Amino acid sequence: MTHTPHRGWIAIILAGGGFLGAGSLQAQNPFRWPNGKRAAVSLTYDDARQSQVDVGLPILDKYGVKATFYLSPAEVPSRLKGWKQAVANGHEIANHSRSHPCTGNYEFSAGNALEDYTLERMAQELDGANADLQRLLGVKAIDFAYPCGQKFVGRGRAVKSYVPLVAERFLTGRGYRDEGANDARICDFAQITGIEMDELDSKQTMALVTEAVKQGRWLVTVTHEVGTPAFQTTDTAVLETVLKYAKDPANGIWIDTVKAVGEYVKQQRAAH
Repeated sequence: MTHTPHRGWIAIILAGGGFLGAGSLQAQNPFRWPNGKRAAVSLTYDDARQSQVDVGLPILDKYGVKATFYLSPAEVPSRLKGWKQAVANGHEIANHSRSHPCTGNYEFSAGNALEDYTLERMAQELDGANADLQRLLGVKAIDFAYPCGQKFVGRGRAVKSYVPLVAERFLTGRGYRDEGANDARICDFAQITGIEMDELDSKQTMALVTEAVKQGRWLVTVTHEVGTPAFQTTDTAVLETVLKYAKDPANGIWIDTVKAVGEYVKQQRAAH
């Protein structure tokens, strides 16, 4: 995709503005994270890009951090050994659809446009991807990420949301290019927010992390490539900055997979 992400909300955080009213609401009824933690962070990766295996996984394993990988099954065979190792090392393998359909306004998806989908066809996409991941890696995906962050099928008056399909099949459905971390007390599991980490520098990324801690929220980041700064790439230096900070007990962060955090949030909400 070549469209430019909106960064206005990052500027607000860097300027100290935060999100209006969030601090006082959180103070009144804070969510209780485990072991005295103050916030949760889940690092997520889309599409099964090769750099995720070649560059990203060794860094994550170095720090002992488990991440969630939303895989496009067709891309898995090119690094099959690496993805199998990711499973063995405790990382989460999740569903990103079978063919990554997005709006036809994106040239890469013109022949596979959501505008031409039905709910029945989308259900086949979701179920087919799970079957592929089971066959390739022996795992049953329980989390999903919406390709391009888009949640519709059809056109005009015939447009329908496929969020209910995701809610029926998965623990969570993650968005993309959203503008705030998740409030664990009220977030819709089928539409958890995902904030783009690609192309951010360390200052911008740490602003997201520290804001989540300030508000006691669940930050879910989204990465595509891992390596030197470039389009749709999370800089390895930025990734290591986040990992070092999150692993320091003094900072009060629980960093874990979407599955682990999502299951905990679900249990806590059911208990209260």
